[in-house]
Amino acid sequence: MSGNLISVYSDKVSKKMLENRALSGVSLTFDAGIINGIIGPNGAGKTTLIRLMASLLKPDNGEIVYFSNSQKQPFEKIKTETAYFPQEPSLYADLSCTEHLEFFASLYNLPENILRERSKELLEMTGLTPFAGRKAGNLSGGMYKKLGLCCVLLNRPRLLLLDEPTIGVDPLSRRELWELMYKLAGGKMTIILSTSYMDEAERCSKVHLLNEGKVTASGAPKAVLERFNAKKFEEIFLRERSNGKSS
Repeated sequence: MSGNLISVYSDKVSKKMLENRALSGVSLTFDAGIINGIIGPNGAGKTTLIRLMASLLKPDNGEIVYFSNSQKQPFEKIKTETAYFPQEPSLYADLSCTEHLEFFASLYNLPENILRERSKELLEMTGLTPFAGRKAGNLSGGMYKKLGLCCVLLNRPRLLLLDEPTIGVDPLSRRELWELMYKLAGGKMTIILSTSYMDEAERCSKVHLLNEGKVTASGAPKAVLERFNAKKFEEIFLRERSNGKSS
């Protein structure tokens, strides 16, 4: 399967979390080789959907379907080529950037020469080379997130699932994280990310709008805005909220 692009399809997926219905019959296609954005306010169901695609949760109804080389694949077959990045990456405060990469390389069973090559590439790509010896606990919020990304990218995943990767970081770090994602998406990697920052919707190649666990719209950002006769994505969600209150 190595080298094949991976796409994902959610087929009428529903999921209840405690007493709340997080997702209700969600059907979406996440295209291969591009940045797919799941856009919505807090409580829209974004994190639940990302976790379902990472197989950390199981749907109550419907299914998550994975395709590689136009063939349907069980998650177990693409598991080793999938990376999941949570909102708050779990790093060790007393380990340096280099030590984190060494630790994750041991989990992935990467040879020493591959570790050296990829560590150098990732640290340079993220601008962390000057801070390779700094402990994670002493990194800024943006640098901490970038180190977490380095760790999950070390194994060269084909499918990268990012749950609100830019939340809680400063504007400059947000821009740098997006530049990194632009470098990654394409011929070898499919990126699916969630965000509650409406301005980030237009940075994606394709967006999927969620609100209260239901699909509002899906498509290229410009086409979605034109469909709703809106200039910004905030307008769409504000209208949804107003319609909900009026009904």
